[in-house]
This record gives sequence, structure tokens and C-alpha cells, in this order.
Amino acid sequence: MAMRRTVLVLIAVLAFVMPAWAQPAAAAAQGQVAPEDDPDLDIDPLQPDFTLLALPTTLRMPRMKSAFRVTHRFTRSLGQGDFGSLAEDFFGIDSGAAIGLEYRFGLMRGADVGIRRTNDRTIEFQAEYNLLTQVHNAKPIGLSAFASIDGTNNFRDSYTPALGVVLSRTLGRAGTVYADPIWVNNSNPLPSVLADHNDSFLLGLGTRLRIRPSLYLVGEIIPRVAGYDPGVNHASFGLEKLLGGHVFQINFSNGFGTTTGQIARGGTSNDDWYLGFNISRKFY
Repeated sequence: MAMRRTVLVLIAVLAFVMPAWAQPAAAAAQGQVAPEDDPDLDIDPLQPDFTLLALPTTLRMPRMKSAFRVTHRFTRSLGQGDFGSLAEDFFGIDSGAAIGLEYRFGLMRGADVGIRRTNDRTIEFQAEYNLLTQVHNAKPIGLSAFASIDGTNNFRDSYTPALGVVLSRTLGRAGTVYADPIWVNNSNPLPSVLADHNDSFLLGLGTRLRIRPSLYLVGEIIPRVAGYDPGVNHASFGLEKLLGGHVFQINFSNGFGTTTGQIARGGTSNDDWYLGFNISRKFY
């Protein structure tokens, strides 16, 4: 008797609870449209990350998804001292480092916001909106607009806002090229009040080239074409490996900047290059 009652209860449960695998078929049978697959969730082998080395890309963040990135630049120049001294310092790894932590979140389809903090106590807030996604023979370029503002001393002093756009163009299966025109206000943090030559206009140029299916050669240079331009133009290059939702990058830069305001202030010298790395992780 108890066994028969148990069987009847199971039959009743199965009659009202539909297994997940049967739900799409049932929806189709009832004339309902199943949810479309979000293409933003797919890994793009030509554009695997939301940044190049320091410049933003046009990769779209899926809605309600997020990503995390670590930037790391060792502070000993690879040209400092002789080879023996450099080897003793393990090629700069034993030295101090400029470190940044970044988190991005997709507010809605094509729009994301983020926060980045570096260990010199600079905090940057940023937002990006994708205006155009490249489509073969229909839309020749990708286009995004972005805005950011960083502030020193844990966002209490010397605010540096920026506005810019990101243009991208894929090169078949070979890779992607980028152009990032950016206007940066208060790129000179020293004056206590606004002064002449206190803004910078940047024209970031970069590329990500596939040398293996998941291995890339990356590079960028960010000349200041107008305004405040101390030091030398910030430049970086490196190798990058895509592994699932992770992107591992080892790079060499002539400066330590990773926020837009820091990049606008240029590199240290064309004779000084620093070992570094970026690690990013997508949570989708």
C-alpha cells in the first residue's frame, strides 16, 4: 500500500514538473519563441579582451556579466646596470611594482562600467558603450565611445576626466587593429588651478596579431598630438595567450601608466623598458 502511494506521488510530480531538456520543445510546440543565444557570450578569437595593453578595445561586455583584470609593471628598468646585476635582480622581478586591479560589469547589452585602482592610490571610474560592431561586407569597423575619470589619493585629489572613441578593424583571421582618439582634461596634475596646456589629446594606435590560434603579438603606442606632453610617448608590446576565459599577457613598456590620466603623462624614457604582465578573467 505504501509503495503504491509513493508511485502515485512520483507520477503526479512528473506530470507537473517538466525537465529542463524538454522545456524548449514544449515552448516550440506551444508557439513560444525560445530565448536567443547572446553572441556577446561567445569568445572572440580576434578580440579576446576588453583592453589591448592599456588601451580599451571594442569587445562588448555581455549584459549582467563581469570581468576582472590585474596589471603589473616591475619598476626596475631592464637597461639599468649590467647583465649580471639584472640577472641577480631576476630581470626586475625582485624590484617593486606598479600594480592595478580592475573590475568591469555589463549594465546592459553593449554598455559596461568599471573601476580600477592602482597601488599609488589612484582610482579610475570608466564607462564604455558599443555603437557599432563590425560585420563582414556590411559594417566595416567596430566603434565604441567611452568616458573615464581618475583621481589621486583614493579619488580625493587631482581629478582627470577623459572622453574618447575606439575604432577597430579586423584583418581577416590575422588579427585586429585599433585607433583610439582620446581627449584628457587636467593631464597636468601639478597646477592647483586650471592653466594653459593642462589638457592632452591622444591618438592611441595598437594591434593584436594572431601568430597561433590562441597566441597573439600585441603592441600599442600612444602619441600626444596636442596639449600637455611631458616625457616620451607611452609605448608597450608583448605576447598574449588566450586560455578559455583567461587572457595571460607578458609585456614590456616604457612607463607604468594603466589609467587614462597616467597614460596621458607619457612614459619615463625611450631608453628605459620595464617588464610587466596583465591577467584577465571573464566571469561568463
